[in-house]
Amino acid sequence: MCLNICVYDYFSSLTIHSAPNSAERIQVQYGTENVIDKELQFFSQTKSRIDTYMDHTRPALAIQIESIKMAFLDAKSRGLKLRYLTEITTANISYCKELMSIVGELRHLDGIKGNFMISETEYLAPATSHEEIKPASLIVCSSIKEIVEHQQYVFETLWNKSIAADSRIREIEHGITTHYGTKIIQDPAEVVKEISRLTVNSNELYTCLTSGGMQYSYNHFFEIKKKLLEMHRRGEHKGIKYVSDIQKENAELAKIFLDSGIEIRHIKNLPPMSFEVSDKEIAATIEKMEGGNMVQTVLLSNEPAYINHFRSIFEELWTKGIDAQDRIRDIEEGTDLADIEIIQNPKEGIERAWNHVKNSKYEVLAIFSTANAFRRQMNMGLLELLKEATERRGVQVKNLIPADEHIKATIDQAARICPEVDFRVAEESLQTRITIVLIDKKDCIIVELKDDTRDNSYYAAGLSTYSNSKSIISSYLCIFENLWKQNELYEQLKFHTKMQREFINVAAHELRTPIQPILGLTQILRSQITDTKQQELLDVTIRNAKRLNKLSSEILDVTKLENNTFELTKEVCNLKDIILNAMDDLILSNEFSNKKLKLSYNPCDILLIVDKSRIAEVLSNLLNNAVKFTSKGTIAISVELENDKNVKNSDSNKNNKLVIVNVQDTGQGIDPDMLPRLFTKFASKSYQGTGLGLFISKGIIEAHHGRIWGNNNGNGIGATFSFSLPAM
Repeated sequence: MCLNICVYDYFSSLTIHSAPNSAERIQVQYGTENVIDKELQFFSQTKSRIDTYMDHTRPALAIQIESIKMAFLDAKSRGLKLRYLTEITTANISYCKELMSIVGELRHLDGIKGNFMISETEYLAPATSHEEIKPASLIVCSSIKEIVEHQQYVFETLWNKSIAADSRIREIEHGITTHYGTKIIQDPAEVVKEISRLTVNSNELYTCLTSGGMQYSYNHFFEIKKKLLEMHRRGEHKGIKYVSDIQKENAELAKIFLDSGIEIRHIKNLPPMSFEVSDKEIAATIEKMEGGNMVQTVLLSNEPAYINHFRSIFEELWTKGIDAQDRIRDIEEGTDLADIEIIQNPKEGIERAWNHVKNSKYEVLAIFSTANAFRRQMNMGLLELLKEATERRGVQVKNLIPADEHIKATIDQAARICPEVDFRVAEESLQTRITIVLIDKKDCIIVELKDDTRDNSYYAAGLSTYSNSKSIISSYLCIFENLWKQNELYEQLKFHTKMQREFINVAAHELRTPIQPILGLTQILRSQITDTKQQELLDVTIRNAKRLNKLSSEILDVTKLENNTFELTKEVCNLKDIILNAMDDLILSNEFSNKKLKLSYNPCDILLIVDKSRIAEVLSNLLNNAVKFTSKGTIAISVELENDKNVKNSDSNKNNKLVIVNVQDTGQGIDPDMLPRLFTKFASKSYQGTGLGLFISKGIIEAHHGRIWGNNNGNGIGATFSFSLPAM
């Protein structure tokens, strides 16, 4: 393109023609009057539309300069489409309101820099200083088609990003946000300006800061926040809250904030960012701001999704935080300043525990939640890790594992692979929901058990907790050592108990061997002697031999019950016969005959599949006890049938009937102190007997899948002992 430049009156106009005799041109006008004249000419020559893009200083001139105002009104009266785009602020809001009645449509856009006007054929750009409200002294004009079309495209783009003027005015006057947006600010001075604005416009303010961020906040925003705190004290603001990592370096600064009225909580592991969220906006940065360094980049947004997101983060941190005053006091007193970290990801928690074991120097102690938890770790290679620690680094490793039915095989396998690792089997009751690992008396990791049925540790585990708190670690060390020693003592006790039972079993058998011939021969001798005195002596011998025989039988029964070797010989029999035989034996006893007692029973035929001699033994025990504690009155035996509540009606393969046998007396009743341990070994307040009868009776009835119980009678006289058996 060949350009001809024609210069005339340097101080008033410069015209650049695009080609010889072309109507398209670029023209520069100088001087305020020439600029206004050019704008008036622009208005008068336009046929269809004028789009105006002006910074926040121009609306005042559009109203105050009468000729410009009249030009707008004239264009409007001629039916021109008038659009005006500017930045509406508190300072120019009154002029913008008046402009709304002059132009066709007024809209707002943040941060407008520059001024231009476009018609269907021409482009004007007055040059002004954005801080001064005065007419321009220079204007660039162009009728070149390409420039006009390009600037029209620019205007349309900006217009589409803008908001209606009435929405912006409502926001300024009533604090109602009607447009939302997110932007990145990359100028340090602009960052300070925007955060200051966010702070001033807040009704409540939540701030999450790194250690360096506290210094940055103090340097640039503390004075603003002090004014907000004054408003808070007057009830005009909801207050300011901080969460931050308070260390020795920033403890004094935290005290200054606290003294001013800011609420602060300490969080050790902050998210990798600092942010401030008000009820209207958020500002966030990932910069550490070490030493209070200026923030170079910040994300600014008033979108509700961002505000709600950062607010929820703050509230979660606030809930987990430690009161700043407590934290500062710990720092000043030199109290254990420990790390406590919650690890949400199961894989990360387990890997953290393994890494600590890999780096252990002298000791690893572990209490596993269940035997399955230990097996899952074995499958992941734990034993190889422990073997390396013990054999190469000399680390002492102790493991406590709760028992289950396969634990012996598991421990044997583990001991073969790791011969220098100590494994101890704890009682199954030790099963918990956590695995505890203690490393070198300085690190502790607790792994939650979520689902013990899973094969993979990552799926079975929940969250983990890491701590290097001396108090926490010493507490768990104490628990571990106590459990370890308790397990050792328990193993010794089990061995001694086993030896004791074996001795009692042998002793009882050895007692029965001589008792039988002594009893038999003495009874024969008794029948052959006629001397009354000698008969009495033999009666004493027979009576005590029978007591000794009963004692040895009871001891053997107790041993069998405790060793789970108690056996029954079941057959079909009539319960009526068992009861009548037991009553006959009781009537013949000296203790019954010496008391004025009545026996009551209404016989009825009920067939059962039971060990006849054992059920007779239970009945004899109950009847003898009733006689022992009843001096007068009646001992009544009754039998009843009832539905078994533990059998579902839909289960047609099972009988749902129970036979209930009751032995009721009118004696002194059961001592309240005896009720809780009625069916335990040696439960007796009497000097007669061993206190084993009810314990053995309970074992016999439960071996028949029944139940036995006893209670005092409701009328306060005597007691009733009952047992149930499945009916045929």
